[in-house]
Amino acid sequence: MTLTPDLKDIIQIVEHAGKSILLPHFQQQHEVQTKDDGSIVTQADLACQSYLQEKLHVLAPHISFLGEEMSNSEQIACLQSKASFWCVDPLDGTSNFATPMPMFAISIALIVDGKPILACIHDPIRHETFTAIHQQGAKLNGQNIVSPAEKTLKESVGFLDFKRLSPVLSTHFATQNIYRSQRNLGTCALEWAWLATGRAQFIIHGAEKLWDYAAGSLLAEEAGCVVRDFSGLQPFAKKTLSSSILAAHPSTYQDLKKHVSD
Repeated sequence: MTLTPDLKDIIQIVEHAGKSILLPHFQQQHEVQTKDDGSIVTQADLACQSYLQEKLHVLAPHISFLGEEMSNSEQIACLQSKASFWCVDPLDGTSNFATPMPMFAISIALIVDGKPILACIHDPIRHETFTAIHQQGAKLNGQNIVSPAEKTLKESVGFLDFKRLSPVLSTHFATQNIYRSQRNLGTCALEWAWLATGRAQFIIHGAEKLWDYAAGSLLAEEAGCVVRDFSGLQPFAKKTLSSSILAAHPSTYQDLKKHVSD
């Protein structure tokens, strides 16, 4: 049985990382490197991950660590082991950060028995910290997130990344007048957090990485959303590093799922 660290300690670590590491680097010149998958990494990503890994190990040395900036082989080994682990994106929205565009976040989830049980997403620009504990609800800056009133799909504004969808699905969602409007923030973590708080009504993403949705999916579920992959399974069921994601409040989800297939 994994001893769960105090959420207050996680919040303190994450907020300090945002204030002391990310914000001082924001709007500065960045040496940008391109990774094998085409995404970019800056010194801020690496410094923040190093800090988080160190502090989380001190806090809970019995829990393993899976970070975005680890090697693919290290990530897979951690994911496929039976150990509990932290799933961390030290800087979600690196392209925004390097542009510079003030839309990025730190995302941490604790995965136990293959599922997230604790989540923390911190937006250092807006001083917003979103948290969730399994079966204990979701909070924003310590205040309970009240599940927002549902809207019909036609009334809904959602987060949809056309680039990550197949050409067929992308064309379908772009041309069929299914929803009111769509956005893409360039940071999955904030999209999940904003879905949980009712700032949008759905998420459709064709290939989201584990560290992009680990914390956010728990936030969304604790706020009353349904989170599934395109085949209708919970995204953690397959133990893969990426998954096609569909998330929304129940009635909107039922309407949306008719439009996707895995």
